[in-house]
Amino acid sequence: MPRIVECVPNFSEGRDIKIINAIAGAITNVSGVKFISAEPDKDYNRTVVTFIGEPHAVVDAAFAAMKKAAELIDMTKHKGEHPRLGATDVVPFVPLQGVTMQDCVRLANDFGKRVGEELNIPIYLYEEAATRPERRNLSTIRKGEYEGLEEKLRDSAWKPDYGPTEFNAKSGATVTGARMFLIAYNVNLKTSDTKIANEIALRIRESGRIKKDAAGNPVLDANGKKVSIPGTLKSVKAMGVLLEAHNIAQVSINLTNFSVTPPHVAFEEVKKEAATLGVEVTGSELVGLSPLEAMLMAGRFYSVQTTDERELLTVAEDRLGLSQLDQFDPRKKIIEYQL
Repeated sequence: MPRIVECVPNFSEGRDIKIINAIAGAITNVSGVKFISAEPDKDYNRTVVTFIGEPHAVVDAAFAAMKKAAELIDMTKHKGEHPRLGATDVVPFVPLQGVTMQDCVRLANDFGKRVGEELNIPIYLYEEAATRPERRNLSTIRKGEYEGLEEKLRDSAWKPDYGPTEFNAKSGATVTGARMFLIAYNVNLKTSDTKIANEIALRIRESGRIKKDAAGNPVLDANGKKVSIPGTLKSVKAMGVLLEAHNIAQVSINLTNFSVTPPHVAFEEVKKEAATLGVEVTGSELVGLSPLEAMLMAGRFYSVQTTDERELLTVAEDRLGLSQLDQFDPRKKIIEYQL
């Protein structure tokens, strides 16, 4: 059985096609990897790249892409809707076939050490590769974003796992680690009001929101920690964003375990919460790839009339509105069809 790892680096550039192509080219020049896609978003000013391959080749390709990003992206000039920490924001390694999670943890460490030593960029480890509990969550590491990074690096509690402690103004910092397959899934609203999208995100995401008293102050527990009100969906991270190109707000969702919360469940929950706020859901989009089973689950949920794989995918595409913004092509968007 071939040993296959997926890598899904996110780069802080979604508008300059020459830079995006140069980063993609750095990956395709590495033997032993298969380039799947580069999906730029002008509003997020961010590109999600997906490639797969033999473990060490994937590390080489990730390093080559990050080196090219460090050359071409200047974070002092970067603006965008999506939270980010550096030119190469996050580099996750995902076990697909014949590879364990611990294998991917070792790959993340090898990659982080190499980047820190050769590119002089601070590296933080997250998820399964995290060196301490407070660094497991990507959003915790990203807190303050690039603009707060210089001050963050002065705090000994935020010493990078690899690389320098000095602020790299051009490249920022990068987060790398090992995780399970994550589905990046955005639900489109019939409004441009990001307050509504944010409210829905707070209601559905697992971490929920901070509980507040009548005066609007955070409620603290016996240990002085802020009390949270959990959201309705497990294994879900979410936030509200504006998609200027289409003048719509989106609930931007990461499904960290689709067997717990698959896309169709997230879609229906957003639709339910949006209705209470007087807003319609018009469709959704996959950013990157999805496992086949996640889409078949949606097809089976919306139709009991067929068991045919192709028909189930058509039902999922239609009922989730996956082609509203860009044509949904299962051959390009489902990971099994790429192996």
